[in-house]
Amino acid sequence: MIGKISGLICVLSFVFGVINGNVGQMSEAIFEGASSAVTLTISLVGTLCLWNGIMQVATASGLIEKFSKIMAPLLKFLFPDAYRKKNGLGEIAVSISANIFGIGNAATPLAIKAMEKLQQNNVDKSVASDDMVMFTVLGTASLDLFPTTLIALRQTAGSENALAVVVPIWICSFITAVLGVILVKVFCMKKVL
Repeated sequence: MIGKISGLICVLSFVFGVINGNVGQMSEAIFEGASSAVTLTISLVGTLCLWNGIMQVATASGLIEKFSKIMAPLLKFLFPDAYRKKNGLGEIAVSISANIFGIGNAATPLAIKAMEKLQQNNVDKSVASDDMVMFTVLGTASLDLFPTTLIALRQTAGSENALAVVVPIWICSFITAVLGVILVKVFCMKKVL
């Protein structure tokens, strides 16, 4: 569906560009946009490769497993069904770790694996379980200790102080995560009552 919408936007843009006589400006914008997209992609690939490599080493060395054991009390509170069934906790810990270290692109496939495990635990497959909702809320709150993608974007855009946003990101993501957890827990209790 997104492909169709994007295609429609491109066709409409071309038609209105021709109607308004802006074909020259339109072709310049196309080539400039393509060039800046390549530059941005190359600048982000280095950062993404670094953190993906770190996550692979951490997983292979057992660090992620140890991290999930350290996180066990928190995971027990946040994901009681997965904790009780001992299914999906490692995947959840790895995905949350990837988000914490600011590699959201790497967190996406990890989150999909975690959701598959949580779906296995789910009694009613047609409705998201409480654990699935909690996981989604935490993923979207995106607690970032190192917002590497955003820092790389700011550096690429020529920011004088690319790290200036780190503390506000910590504050906002922490408040968002805590509020999200509270709301999920409240709605889960109301559903039980």
